[in-house]
Amino acid sequence: MNQSMSRKGKSTDNGLIASFFGTLKREMFFGFQQNFQLLTELNQAIKEYIHYYNTKRIKSKLKGLTPIEYRVSVLKTSQ
Repeated sequence: MNQSMSRKGKSTDNGLIASFFGTLKREMFFGFQQNFQLLTELNQAIKEYIHYYNTKRIKSKLKGLTPIEYRVSVLKTSQ
């Protein structure tokens, strides 16, 4: 992932990733702050969250499925 260098308020080029980082911060950090002693600890926590986000986190917008389950169901119906 690369940080966007667009001007403030012009996130059209990185809207998806900006939304993801907002969700990550809201669900992983705000109210649940942890003191990471090493950057590797933070890196591991983010990797675990991304795994959770894709494989276990149910979204109502995806018909009550996880993102991976939804993608698989869409691929099955399009074949």
